[in-house]
Amino acid sequence: MESRGSTPARPVPYEGVWRFTAPASDVSVPRARHAVRDLLKRQNVPIEDDITQGLLLIVSELVTNAVKHAALLSPELAVEVAVGEDWVRVSVEDNHPYRPTALETDYAQTGGRGLLLVREITREAGGTCDVEHTAGGGKVIWAALPLRTAL
Repeated sequence: MESRGSTPARPVPYEGVWRFTAPASDVSVPRARHAVRDLLKRQNVPIEDDITQGLLLIVSELVTNAVKHAALLSPELAVEVAVGEDWVRVSVEDNHPYRPTALETDYAQTGGRGLLLVREITREAGGTCDVEHTAGGGKVIWAALPLRTAL
């Protein structure tokens, strides 16, 4: 709560929310990763390099999952980047109703560990991630990371 006579807090210049859509196709994976990287640079977000690399890997994994598993029912996906004073959140939304869960690691499989990787990167950075249903019956998978690692 703000007291009378005090000046309101100034918004941080790099804060904001950006959203873009892309076709649910393989070409969207590197495009989404590059778009997020370029956005962080353009907004001068003071994010550590290790956090940036983890975030970009998360973007790649989430968009890849949407392309591989949701494209039939969701020919378009949405990527949203939200930046706060000391955190960044990336989410990928599609219209497929299936809500994935991170499976136990099966080292005999060559795939199927994308969400495990997302959860591990998020956990190591001190962030959080989740899968939620959307009002339209689809899902959004998101990960929020701190801009800097804790000391």
